[in-house]
Amino acid sequence: MDPETALGFVKHGSTLLFLDVPQFTLVGIDTQMFSVGPAFKGIKMIPPGPHFVYYSSSNRDGDEFSPIIGFFIDASPSEVIVRKWDQQEERLVKLSEEEEERYSQAVKSLEFDRQLGPYTLSQYGDWKQLSNYITKSIMERIEPIGGEITVACESEMVGNTPKTSMEKALAEQLCSSKFSRPLDKYQRRGCYYTSIPRVVKHKEIRGQELTSLNLDKTQLLESILTTDYGGAEDLLLGEFQFAFISFLMGQSLDAFLQWKSLVSLLLGCTEAPLHTRSHLFMKFIKVIYHQLKYGLQKEHTDTVGAEKGAFTLLDESWLSADSFLHHLCKDFFLLVLEAPVVDGDLLSWTRKLKELLEDTLGWDFQQRSGVDGAYHEEDDEYAPVVEMLDGPDHNEGSAA
Repeated sequence: MDPETALGFVKHGSTLLFLDVPQFTLVGIDTQMFSVGPAFKGIKMIPPGPHFVYYSSSNRDGDEFSPIIGFFIDASPSEVIVRKWDQQEERLVKLSEEEEERYSQAVKSLEFDRQLGPYTLSQYGDWKQLSNYITKSIMERIEPIGGEITVACESEMVGNTPKTSMEKALAEQLCSSKFSRPLDKYQRRGCYYTSIPRVVKHKEIRGQELTSLNLDKTQLLESILTTDYGGAEDLLLGEFQFAFISFLMGQSLDAFLQWKSLVSLLLGCTEAPLHTRSHLFMKFIKVIYHQLKYGLQKEHTDTVGAEKGAFTLLDESWLSADSFLHHLCKDFFLLVLEAPVVDGDLLSWTRKLKELLEDTLGWDFQQRSGVDGAYHEEDDEYAPVVEMLDGPDHNEGSAA
């Protein structure tokens, strides 16, 4: 990048100014992570829009790390966001408006320029694919009081949530952790996620009809879309991305459970993907494809130092062939790939997701009782009939 172009990015991009952050602290933004050196004062050239900022404090030797603390920002062009390290609380805190303005002017005068690391613009495409449905209003609706997302505040909140044995072990570890923060019973520090019932219950519905409602979650999806999202599909997808980022980058167990609930809700539908909400499901499969593609990468060269000890929330057991994700995907793939009529973009992205999981995890989705729909020959009379749906932005699914 030539100097003139770089200066343009510096002046028009946003800046995170971090003051007095101890050496070896891990500081991240989006898909990038930095290990703080003696001269580090923050990050410059940040593209406008939503971003996730997170950090983990270290001991003096840089080999032990506290749980990650993260927060979302909606960066404006040329905006300077200032935080200062609180030595007592071991976290970044806001300054007074007067102090922030003084430091902002110093940043705009390039006084801190040499001490600011550049946002790696080549990684911005990955971030956009992970966050393209997140808006400022979604952040404000979901983020906790104070904005900070950290597993250290979640031990009491996730205690009553049904979990797998792996998740229970993590919760127990969290409760006994020296980093766990006891909260006042009136103080709520968790995110305001939409409540997703695991099982549909209705006083006036019994027997086979109630069983059907639980086997096909289309009606539950419609109810949640109407009641909680005002019918706006993109708000649901925004929350889905918010939760994924919070658990992958922010290491939040609460976020993982919400992500899992939304995956279970959507992949548990049989009527909606093929008939009433094909476009939503095309967008959803595209989103989860990019999430898993990024999350399953063996090495993230842009997260230097992250592997050195940042609190690891999830092990790989949830990606085993016995996991909820494998079972849900297997049923969903069978539904879509063997449907007599299916939306073309949904079919395309479903095949891509299936191939990703097969190639990356070695998962086998072959149906033992018959041939999987993905392996139909082109002239097979039982292959799915592709139906292209008209819509103003329906071609969105054709772009990788």
